[in-house]
Amino acid sequence: MTYSLVAVLCLIAGALGVAVVAGVLLKRRSGLLRETSGDSPGDSPGDGATQAPSEIAELGLSRTGPTVVHFSAVWCGPCAAVRRVVDQVCGELPDVAHVEIDMDANPAAARRLSVLSLPTTFIFDARGRQRYRTAGVPRAADLRSALVPLLA
Repeated sequence: MTYSLVAVLCLIAGALGVAVVAGVLLKRRSGLLRETSGDSPGDSPGDGATQAPSEIAELGLSRTGPTVVHFSAVWCGPCAAVRRVVDQVCGELPDVAHVEIDMDANPAAARRLSVLSLPTTFIFDARGRQRYRTAGVPRAADLRSALVPLLA
């Protein structure tokens, strides 16, 4: 084997290793609920501020308890898994509302909340404040643990 062939094979192996590490890190992050502070784009404005009444109505947020809002599309495969998880958790917690928004049918809502990938799920409290956000398929236990304190 020549020196240049060995160098090319090492370069390919290194690139493959970097790609595997990046894929594993992205996979671990997918579906993790992150608490939102209300200071970044798509969060509720200001510290502790609520959504405007027109935005609460437009998104279909509940005024009596927390609401799980998830953005989906017909062509999104993982969105069906999110729907099953959210339906399961909302079935166990009857005071939690569930709203599914088709991103293709309502791109303005997706833009306002800075939805860049599907599926994306939000948890809003009864005052309309965005409390949690996740991209990917959330685990039922994570959703439940985020919602139970909002019911008190």
